[in-house]
Amino acid sequence: MHNQNKISLMAHLVAGYPTQNLALKVADALIEGGASYLEIQLPFSDPSADGPVIQTACAKRLELGYSTQEGVDFIKKIHEKHPETPIFLMSYASLVYTPGIENFVTMFKEVGVKGFIIPDLPFDNDEGMRAACEKEGLTFVPVAAPSMSVDRIEKLLSYDFEFIYAALRAGITGSKTTIEKETLQFLNYFSKSPSKILGGFGIQNAEQAFQLKDFVHSIVAGSVFVKKIIQEYEKNPQDAEDKIVNATREKAKELSHTH
Repeated sequence: MHNQNKISLMAHLVAGYPTQNLALKVADALIEGGASYLEIQLPFSDPSADGPVIQTACAKRLELGYSTQEGVDFIKKIHEKHPETPIFLMSYASLVYTPGIENFVTMFKEVGVKGFIIPDLPFDNDEGMRAACEKEGLTFVPVAAPSMSVDRIEKLLSYDFEFIYAALRAGITGSKTTIEKETLQFLNYFSKSPSKILGGFGIQNAEQAFQLKDFVHSIVAGSVFVKKIIQEYEKNPQDAEDKIVNATREKAKELSHTH
C-alpha cells in the first residue's frame, strides 16, 4: 500500500561505524524510522565525494581497521534481518578493483546487495562495472551532477539505467543544500526518463525532503545521520547507544513522513 504521507528515503550509513554492533543497531533504527532503502558505504581512506562528516566516520573506523570482508559480514546481517529493504553498496573504484570487479560484485550479491553506487566510475567509462552487475541481475547506479552539460545528461539518459543518483549540487556531501530553481531544473532533465531518480547531497530536514519528493523516486540522506552518531559517540562512547539509535530513528522518521 502506498502511503501518501510517506516520502521514499534512502538512508546512508558507514559500515561498521562507530562499531560493527552499534552500526547494525543504526541500520535497524533507520528502517524502523521509515527508510525504504539503505545505502551502505565501505569505509575508505580518501572518499572524494564525501564531506568532512562522512570522511571523519571513515577515518575513525579505518583507524581501528576495517576490511571489505567485515563489510560483507555487516551487510549479510542486515539483509538477513530486513530482507524486504533493498541495500545499495556505495564505494570507490580502488576498493572495487582490489578483488577484481566481477569478484567484488558477486561477493556482495551473495549477501543481498541490490545495486552499486561508485561515484568515481563515470557511466561511460565504468571499467566493466555495469556489465558485471547486469550479469548478476544487479544494478549499477551512475552519479549525475549539476555541473554536467546537457549533452552529457542526454548521453547518460540514453543508457537506460534503472536508477540514477542525481547529486543536488556539485562538490561534496554534507553541507546544507538549498533547494533552488536550478536544482529543480536539473532534476527536471530526468523527469521524462524511465530511470528512478535518487536525489541527495545535503538533505537535512523535512522541508527539503518535501520540496524534492515530487521530483525524485527517493531522497538520499547520509551526513545528517552520521553527524548525530559522531556527536553522541565522541562525547561519551559508553553511554551513546540509546541516544544514537533514538536520534537516527527520529531523523529518518522526520525525513520520510510529510506533515
